[in-house]
Amino acid sequence: MALTNESNEERPMRALFIDRIWPTLKVVISTIGSIAVTMLGLLFITFIIGRVMPIDPVLAIVGERASQAQYDEVYQQLGLDRPVIVQFLFYIWDVLHLDFGISVLNARPVSEDIARVFPATLELATIGIIIGIVTGVPLGVLAAVNKGTWIDQIARLVALIGYSMPIFWLGLIGLLVFYGILGWVGGPGRVGIFYVDVVPSVTGLILVDALLDGNWDVFKSAFSHIVLPASLLGYYSLAYISRMTRSFMLEQLSAEYVTTARVKGMSEWNVVWKHAFKNIRVQLITVIALSYAGLLEGSVLTEIIFSWPGIGSYITTALLSADMNAVLGGTVVVGLIFILLNVLSDMLYKIFDPRAK
Repeated sequence: MALTNESNEERPMRALFIDRIWPTLKVVISTIGSIAVTMLGLLFITFIIGRVMPIDPVLAIVGERASQAQYDEVYQQLGLDRPVIVQFLFYIWDVLHLDFGISVLNARPVSEDIARVFPATLELATIGIIIGIVTGVPLGVLAAVNKGTWIDQIARLVALIGYSMPIFWLGLIGLLVFYGILGWVGGPGRVGIFYVDVVPSVTGLILVDALLDGNWDVFKSAFSHIVLPASLLGYYSLAYISRMTRSFMLEQLSAEYVTTARVKGMSEWNVVWKHAFKNIRVQLITVIALSYAGLLEGSVLTEIIFSWPGIGSYITTALLSADMNAVLGGTVVVGLIFILLNVLSDMLYKIFDPRAK
């Protein structure tokens, strides 16, 4: 009887595991496996790039005037005398421990440099994508609702200009007009020269750190410096987001359920925002995630023009100086960002679209 009772108690637990817990575990295992395979592919590509680049990492460290003995010593220290497969395995091990090697430029660990410069890019891209969402989504919806009218034409023209104009050209014009002529914004850099290192770096986000320190002068200076480059990135993302929003909305507004809602006398506001827009949220998640990832890794020109000390300018400077440890470390971090944002968008699918569960 004891065995029978125990068996009867285990059945509900087994059913619960099979019906609810196991499907969730399968999704988690599949997601982790997908991330691992993608990261392995990314590491393989960066490893190959580091080996085929016409740059001698040993000479970049010891210099061209070093003796053969010094060259051989550093060559062995870098593990270049080992078989390629062994080098790749050690490379994976180091990356898993966030060890990207030592920067040739400043003799500091690359991981420390990335941790120092990435918050600047994160702050710039985050404000840029917020501007893009707040302006791009309503603009796309407005263009779709007023298809073929002058409102639609203006919205499409605004998006076309932002999508086709080189961002470095817009940056130079913006600096000339708003900084050089009008003096409305701050110049290059994250903050005025008199406010550099005034507030302690807690988060690495200078606006947040200034607020935490209660230093409004630094906050105003930082805001005046970030508003122009962030607006340019926001305009760039606005162009893509508004075009995709318009396309998604046109498809929904031509559906039968929208016609039925209008025939029943539902207000246009409810038709557009509570019905049509609700059905494009999942598609917009992907668009916004890709735009955000693009700003995080693709703001190189903006960072260079505005002397913004972010990861884009860091990788560019390292590449021009043949600092391959810094280049590959930054590339791995950028690739990881893309992977994590894709995983986040998949998770948001299940929140906004019950059919994806």
